[in-house]
Amino acid sequence: MFRTASGPRVFRQTSAAAGAVALIALGASPAAAEDPEPGLVLDRIAPFEGVEPGSTLSVPATFTSTGSEALSKVWVSYQVSRGLRISELPSNCRAWKVGGFDETPVSTKAVCSFEQRVEPGGVYAPEKDLPVKVLDNALYDGVTVVASSYDNTPGDEASGGPVQGTAPAVRLTGRTGATPSGEDVLEVPVKAVNTADLQVTGARLQGRVGDKVKLTVKFTNAGPAWVNDRKVGEPATRVFVRMPAGTTVTKGHGFCDRKSAGLYECGTSQAWIDEGYPGTYTFELRIDKAVAGAEGSVALEDAPRPYDPDKTNDKAGIALAVT
Repeated sequence: MFRTASGPRVFRQTSAAAGAVALIALGASPAAAEDPEPGLVLDRIAPFEGVEPGSTLSVPATFTSTGSEALSKVWVSYQVSRGLRISELPSNCRAWKVGGFDETPVSTKAVCSFEQRVEPGGVYAPEKDLPVKVLDNALYDGVTVVASSYDNTPGDEASGGPVQGTAPAVRLTGRTGATPSGEDVLEVPVKAVNTADLQVTGARLQGRVGDKVKLTVKFTNAGPAWVNDRKVGEPATRVFVRMPAGTTVTKGHGFCDRKSAGLYECGTSQAWIDEGYPGTYTFELRIDKAVAGAEGSVALEDAPRPYDPDKTNDKAGIALAVT
């Protein structure tokens, strides 16, 4: 099965909100979105709360056929975010790596086909729930489950695959006591017990009056978890850079905005931050005069981060020695 890897991305400050809340940036295929009255309706699936990294979840997919005619083939798909991994894929399923583009983090989508007669009004489920492993980087994750009467394989959003399942094929079995959700697509949150250490690194500068010096400060998610708790279009966090007294910014970072004299607000390019993500903000400063004890700072925004208990590295100094 696919393994996700974090890679460097450019920081960008963005103000365009994309509307939908993205606890997990998954969702249905365009075909599913165009089906106003689904012929298959999923049962409710409770969120997975307080799960431990290393544990395995059992993801159900019980559905009711609400159409007026029998179906000869149906599909059930499962899309898991990057803190989760499908640990056993039946041979009647295929999996794709999905996303990894500007607004979508990497995920894995598995589509299972069932060539069986599905009667109107019948309640069915795969005979075995899908096993999904909670990875060491899990925190705010999720599974999207879709039941459909059409092939729900990914289109252009696929970035890898397909991989054919190798575990024994599963069949649909009849069920009783359905609790229909009214939907053919369900986004199921998975909240892991984990932490992510967001931290900043300052700098030490030296120069003479009139010199231009390069300032580089860093922002890092030291993990172990990735963080995906913001709306699409919002930066995952904001970083404030305050310049040392006696200096003027002659060249700013392309993805930071000036808020006031000597103060810049910088954001991340995405609504999520991969574990191990390293980023830098670089400025050019002119030393205008010597100011005793002049020191700037780089700091994370003052916002709740319940997953980040270590606050000692949320702020760092920018020292300036004028020779």
